[in-house]
Amino acid sequence: MSNDAAGASPTTISIPSPAGPGGPEAERPRLGLGASLPPADARAKTQGTFPYAADLWAEGLLWAAVLRSPHAHARILSIDTSAAAEMPGVRAVVTHRDVPGEALYGRKVVDRPVFASDLVRHHGEPIAAVAADHPDTARLAAAAIAVEYEVLDPVTDPEKAFEAEPLHPDGNLIRHIPLRYGDPEAVGEVVVDGLYRIGRQDPAPIGAEAGLAVPRPDGGVELYTASTDPHTDRDLAAACFGLEPERVKIVVTGVPGATGDREDPAFQLPLGLLALRTGCPVKLAATREESFLGHAHRHPTLLRYRHHADAEGRLVKVEAQILLDAGAYADASSESLAAAVAFACGPYVVPHAFIEGWAVRTNNPPSGHVRGEGAMQVCAAYEGQMDKLAAKLGIDPAELRMRNVLATGDILPTGQTVTCPAPVAELLTAVRDHPLPALPKDAPEDDWLLPGGPEGAGEPGAVRRGVGYALGMVHMLGAEGADEVSTATVRVHDSVATVICAAVETGQGFSTLARQVVQETLGVEEVHVASVDTDQPPAGAATHGRHTWVSAGAVERAAKMVRTQLLQPLAHKFGMSTELLQITDGKITSYDGVLSTTVSEALDGKELWATAQCRPHPTEPLDESGQGDAFVGMAFCAVRAVVDVDIELGSVRVVEMAVAQDVGRVLNPSQLATRIEAGVTQGIGAALTENLRTARGLVRHPDLTGYALPTSLDAPEIHIVKLVEERDVVAPFGAKPASAVPVVTSPAAVAAAVRAATGRPVSRLPIRPQAAVAAPKG
Repeated sequence: MSNDAAGASPTTISIPSPAGPGGPEAERPRLGLGASLPPADARAKTQGTFPYAADLWAEGLLWAAVLRSPHAHARILSIDTSAAAEMPGVRAVVTHRDVPGEALYGRKVVDRPVFASDLVRHHGEPIAAVAADHPDTARLAAAAIAVEYEVLDPVTDPEKAFEAEPLHPDGNLIRHIPLRYGDPEAVGEVVVDGLYRIGRQDPAPIGAEAGLAVPRPDGGVELYTASTDPHTDRDLAAACFGLEPERVKIVVTGVPGATGDREDPAFQLPLGLLALRTGCPVKLAATREESFLGHAHRHPTLLRYRHHADAEGRLVKVEAQILLDAGAYADASSESLAAAVAFACGPYVVPHAFIEGWAVRTNNPPSGHVRGEGAMQVCAAYEGQMDKLAAKLGIDPAELRMRNVLATGDILPTGQTVTCPAPVAELLTAVRDHPLPALPKDAPEDDWLLPGGPEGAGEPGAVRRGVGYALGMVHMLGAEGADEVSTATVRVHDSVATVICAAVETGQGFSTLARQVVQETLGVEEVHVASVDTDQPPAGAATHGRHTWVSAGAVERAAKMVRTQLLQPLAHKFGMSTELLQITDGKITSYDGVLSTTVSEALDGKELWATAQCRPHPTEPLDESGQGDAFVGMAFCAVRAVVDVDIELGSVRVVEMAVAQDVGRVLNPSQLATRIEAGVTQGIGAALTENLRTARGLVRHPDLTGYALPTSLDAPEIHIVKLVEERDVVAPFGAKPASAVPVVTSPAAVAAAVRAATGRPVSRLPIRPQAAVAAPKG
């Protein structure tokens, strides 16, 4: 259901000044934390000169192509590669028989074959790979591989996976979490039920997967890819190649978009095997179809809810069943399920909660990490329930939410106390009180962009406006005992600083933040961030805002150690403590004004460096009752959506999104605004257009024509009406990650607004046109 409308105004963003609402622009620092420092690579990217993996070249380069299964579920009877191997220009053909090391891999659970050997478990699963001297030759040779299949009935309904024959030696059930909190006999005066379905959103990165593998003289291989977790990818690649980790090196290239894990090992492993087999550099550039078939998607989810409340609308008990469709392999399904179950009640106080969560294997496309996984699906459901309660009780939806909001010191249904700032009431108040956009009749001089656009609009009289609210939450960093550690080195020489850290810049802004941290700490304006490879100490995956916390925290600690090295000689010379010296705008001064010099003079040609680690406080797994301190911290968001709906055609136009977000501290105003804008837009896609459709497990239209991404014409006015800067005392700089929580919250807000406009329940995302047709009266 597209919202495209020719002539729509571009997205506009309003963001409060770091000095406070109405604060002067001049109060923003030019450098360091709080400055709107632009990315160092911004010019190269906008001019198209920034090198991505698809742009790389090497002498003697060969091209790779992968043969993928056309079936969702089949038994492989035979694989004949002779015709492909005999084609002129073909240098190697590899199948499961040519994997020298471990045949299975997995970033989280080792359950996925490098190449299918006996069974195909999803559409697009790799069967074989070819290296040839021309990309067209490689594709033709892959197509010439003869595979005989016995097609099997696919298991595509996750509810049937419990009783179906096992699709994997590990069985169909990946994880079951029963959460028990409070009194199971508690009953509210008002009860509402709901059944919700969330579709399969694809990360749809702007650049498809690509990579270059180069053999090394020691028999190892170097992989040049856009990996977002290079050390994990190196270790699993080494295991599959039968090599020591030291003989496999991953060099991270530019990342052309990442709202989930990038460069799935299903792309990297065939590439490395072909380079090792041929002794030549090998390049793979996936088509958009291969990209859709090869990487992980958001978990399609089925949710059944029952909410109990008293007559005043205060929640008494929440009961829910949550079923995640993991697709063929486990990937990040366990972690996604933990987030879904833990946040199943949302940022509300719930005295009693009983949640059952399952993640199961099917023959659908694989699911995995996509921004806000688990939390986004349950947010759409529990906010639908809150709207049902408000309607049944005759209470304003915003007021009902306000009566139940979570605050610091409250307890989650997992038994974990919320110790971080949780200004949920303040966020909701901000979006509720923000002025509503003018109705079309109040601004006749403006063009009325009807739902469906000029080419697909109906009658103006059929358009209804709706306003909806949603509150969302996400966890920060890894969970359930994950060891979240990062290492960074800071070097300073000739007033130029270099940061060495294996934190991958995915667009979340780590490279810019690292420069700001060093500028703030050392007063050095020129700061460079070294490119990432696995010769550096690990920094972990670029997920859940971990690089804003642990990697930038490691950079800060290393920079402070260098600062001490810089200031100690001066402090000793003047007989004072280093704490009495400060660095501002490249100048070192003492508290009493006796000392005043520049950083450059203090360095005096010396090279200073330090290495440091950052590790947050430990967490613990959820126990057999779903209880435990599983999360380091949480971030919250409130969104008010305003939509126009053609109640005859079911087309929807999002008019405005008002956002208030719990950010801890604004580190880079312009970068923060961009992250929130991107999150809101991605959430609108999940609400209205994005769903990778399948038929009996086969992906339909795996391209950007069949998969409808929101464009600039779909983007509404986005107003960031409040950023709550209540610092999290356990986080470096007090800041919270900003990208995921607007993705989580926005779809639920859009659905709530469509409910308000149509009177329909709207229980499925993305919203189908028939669900947005107004309910009949009477």
